Amino acid sequence: MSRAACPLSQDQSVITDPWFYLLAIPAVAVLGLGKGGFVGIGMIATPMLALAVPPLQGAAILLPILICQDLISLWTYRRAWSAWNLKVLMPGGVLGMGVGTAFASLVSNAAIEITVGAIGLAFVFYTWLGPRLIPSLRQAADKPRRPPVPLGLLWGALSGFMSLLIQVGAPPFQIHILPQRLDKLTLVGTSVIFFAFMNWMKIAPYFVLGQFSARNFGTSLVLLPLAIAANFAGIWLVRRTPQDRFYQIAYVLMLLISLGLLWQGWEG
Repeated sequence: MSRAACPLSQDQSVITDPWFYLLAIPAVAVLGLGKGGFVGIGMIATPMLALAVPPLQGAAILLPILICQDLISLWTYRRAWSAWNLKVLMPGGVLGMGVGTAFASLVSNAAIEITVGAIGLAFVFYTWLGPRLIPSLRQAADKPRRPPVPLGLLWGALSGFMSLLIQVGAPPFQIHILPQRLDKLTLVGTSVIFFAFMNWMKIAPYFVLGQFSARNFGTSLVLLPLAIAANFAGIWLVRRTPQDRFYQIAYVLMLLISLGLLWQGWEG
């Protein structure tokens, strides 16, 4: 179902369309699991919402929820993080957000949907096929390695760009950090701090782009209790469950959602 088939009234204090919540409830649930420690699984949240509302509006609805979740996760993982990675990734993330703000102000929602869908497909295929097609990626997976600083800045910039548009900064972050083979809690803690910083940096661009409204904030408040509950569930599960199965599901969903966004953007 497209947004055209389910128009959303603009004179309500919250979004009331059932199609939106059919997508928003699972989106917020996986977002909470991601903030709880399943790094990357939350990447499907905003692309899923983009099937019901414009991508930037979906991202703006999720931002207050993300900031509240960050407070919980920062406290939980406050003792486990990599200072070197944060020093490399954060400047790149700021640069990427600046580029993303300029991009979003110049193009239509349909163009953003097509861009988001194409990026989603690219990262899914990279994850699935990259190590099989490129021997160096397969060999790199066999031993820990720290990437060069310029490459880390590039991945940080791509993460900031994608995070601003659709709250999906995890794939570039993962490409940068997973080959280092950090212990699980350090990886999660570094992710929590980096994306908490990114979320606070989005406030000004979203104001500039006109994405904050009483209606969006009201919708965020409706979804917040579920998001907090899922956040705590993620913290509990991350210490007890292998992440591989969650990643497999997340990438399959990302593939399907990306195809849906490409089709919807083309129709637009």
